[in-house]
Amino acid sequence: MPSSFSIKDTGRLRRTNQDYVFTTDIRIGSLPNLYIVADGMGGHNAGDYASRFTVDTVAEFVMNTREKDPARILNAALLEANRGLREAAGKDPSLFGMGTTFVAATISGSQLLAANVGDSRLYVLHAPGKIRQITTDHSIVEEMVQAGRIDRETARTLPEKNIITRAVGAEEELSVDFFRHSLTDGDLILLCSDGLTNMLTDSQIAGIVFSHRNLMDAGERLIYEANMAGGRDNISAVLVNPFDTGRMLL
Repeated sequence: MPSSFSIKDTGRLRRTNQDYVFTTDIRIGSLPNLYIVADGMGGHNAGDYASRFTVDTVAEFVMNTREKDPARILNAALLEANRGLREAAGKDPSLFGMGTTFVAATISGSQLLAANVGDSRLYVLHAPGKIRQITTDHSIVEEMVQAGRIDRETARTLPEKNIITRAVGAEEELSVDFFRHSLTDGDLILLCSDGLTNMLTDSQIAGIVFSHRNLMDAGERLIYEANMAGGRDNISAVLVNPFDTGRMLL
């Protein structure tokens, strides 16, 4: 059974936290486990509403659906959340323009399934220092990288890096990307909001994680280092050890 540790922080600016995190290492509905990070947008109240509503809607849908296929479950759950957000925004002007990024994972044996909307990310890490981004950001800057117009190092410093092209609640028709990955013993999984990845490079993230011997210490250090690097946004992270609930990382 996997083990996980989740943490969120409002950053050094102490803004209202618009991130929302959900984790369960045990079965929920037809899924063997579920890990989610959502990062709301559209103003403090609207962003908080969007991320919380989306995560709660997805978790409730997963718990109650009779569907068995994990990808279909998560896709239908997100479509339900998207409809609900748009309906709420139509009734309450203060919620107009709200939306949220969303990244989720479920693990069955050695098989990882990830769902993604927006620029929150899922990484797979492997000791002593390997890190690989599994999801693909839905952002203006990522489109520029994919087109070969800029490299990834340049992308990290562009002011447009926070402009996303897809979010739950932003469009009437929501498109969800799914990623499948085969895990090996020793892999770790990180789900995080852009409050972490805007402050730390991938190599810095890997170095921090593998310099600690358990998920809790690694997660707390990631938040600390992101804050020391500027902490300009809300920071949320979920670390998952997919194979062993009690083993040390190194």
